[in-house]
Amino acid sequence: VQLQASGGGLVQAGGSLRLSCAASGTIFRTNIMAWYRQVPGKERELVASISSGGHTNYVDSVKGRFTISRDNARNTVALVMNSLTPEDTAVYYCTVEWSTMDEAARYWGQGTLVTVSS
Repeated sequence: VQLQASGGGLVQAGGSLRLSCAASGTIFRTNIMAWYRQVPGKERELVASISSGGHTNYVDSVKGRFTISRDNARNTVALVMNSLTPEDTAVYYCTVEWSTMDEAARYWGQGTLVTVSS
């Protein structure tokens, strides 16, 4: 399984960005796609997740500002980030994961840098 993320960049505080991620390979149909982020020196943080059924979860700090969505037919996930603040600056990673009786797996994309200037 491979994930390719795109859409990071430099934006001013208050601005918006859209991250996209495409997964390819053999992917279990019932899965969760998610976005994590990491700042150097800090632990990786789960930002948002969405199940193949459309159930979403967000970390409190992004609720009301970020929206996660997915296209099950294309195995893609997107993260629309609005009202960005410098605290959102991080490398963002997309993931796909599933758990069955036979296996549990989580695959990571390569990361895309988001920089929010004040």
